[in-house]
Amino acid sequence: MPDTTSRRVIAVEEHFATTEYWNRTAELPAFSGEDAERVYSRSFIANEFISKRLTDLRTRLDEMDSAGVDVSVLSLNPPGVQLWSDAATATSLAREMNDVLADIVAAHPTRFAGLAAVAPQEPAAAAEEIRRATGTLGFGGVLIGSHTGGRYLDEPECEPILAALEETDSTLYLHPRMPSPQMLEPYKPYGLQQAIWGFQAEASTHALRLILSGAFDRHPNLRVVLGHLGEGLPFWLWRIDNMHAKAYAWARDVLDMVGLQLTPSEYFQRNIWITTSGMCDHDALNYCLTKVGAERVLFAVDYPYEDSGVATEFLSKAELDDEQHAMVSHRNAERLFRVPPLT
Repeated sequence: MPDTTSRRVIAVEEHFATTEYWNRTAELPAFSGEDAERVYSRSFIANEFISKRLTDLRTRLDEMDSAGVDVSVLSLNPPGVQLWSDAATATSLAREMNDVLADIVAAHPTRFAGLAAVAPQEPAAAAEEIRRATGTLGFGGVLIGSHTGGRYLDEPECEPILAALEETDSTLYLHPRMPSPQMLEPYKPYGLQQAIWGFQAEASTHALRLILSGAFDRHPNLRVVLGHLGEGLPFWLWRIDNMHAKAYAWARDVLDMVGLQLTPSEYFQRNIWITTSGMCDHDALNYCLTKVGAERVLFAVDYPYEDSGVATEFLSKAELDDEQHAMVSHRNAERLFRVPPLT
């Protein structure tokens, strides 16, 4: 069994699905322009290695034990219910899958925690599901797979979702998916539309929309987590600040820009946390630790798409002192996602 006393390890971007979910969504229509992602996401059903690890808890627990992962914060396999064009069905499915996840967590309370799925297709219903999932079900946050039908969380109709997250003091994990239909065309060749490049381009664009729209002025206590060491944004913060200031001074009306209370990097360092999911690169991690601090970095595997053993070995070899290691490996996750600390 893993050592849960001195160096607890909590992984926070770990996905699950059920056979019932695959069956329920087999004939559901996707939004216009999103059939490629529908085909891609469902291709994992026939991939025995991935499908087994999404649906079989015993396999997952065995691999967690082998790798030294004490707790996995589970979320419905992205893009969850956000592909489906029928809003009522997506809303119902999110609720059902959150109930399933709550049962999984209740059966293994020391090994699993949960992030809720919601359907931004119906923002008011999504806000109510955030309240239920973070209240009645006891989840510490919500995972949203970037855009929904090409719409983004900074847009006015999604205001109830942001308000509910802040009201419930819960955390949003903003997960990548294929670029929105408006962006997709240049990414179609060569596999660019998926995790090679398109996923992070989509998620980082969404995060910047939240920052530049003034969403964090309206909701100063809103917490957002980005995977993959911040989807590239920590490496661009200086340039984003520099060009934002110039563009606002020179052409804010032409560019439809919003006046902000802080610089973009200040919002990033106040409202956004990052995880190590799928980024086992010590040079990149060291840069991010210098840029944002260990108090804003969380450990994640991105299971089952990444290897838990590779990820925990990476963590064990990271240049972290004991305090930094505790923050990255478990303390930040306990705080952001309400994972009960060890007593």
